[in-house]
Amino acid sequence: MKKEGHPDYNPVVFVDVSTGREFPTRSTLKSKETKVIDGVEHFVIRREVTSDSHPAYTGEKRFVDSAGRVEKFNTKFRRK
Repeated sequence: MKKEGHPDYNPVVFVDVSTGREFPTRSTLKSKETKVIDGVEHFVIRREVTSDSHPAYTGEKRFVDSAGRVEKFNTKFRRK
């Protein structure tokens, strides 16, 4: 395979912002922030939602207010 046709595969650590849990792995993503884990420098990628905090995996139900979307829909398609 040609080396110049593929992106670099780097050690990274994904950090769940809401829980603080870290997931060390490898990826083509990079960041300015780094962290040394077991003597290896990893790029730190912060994520709002991961498998540690996603409601589908945790079983937690969340209600997200859609900021008036339902009311807007009802007024638009109201039967006369």
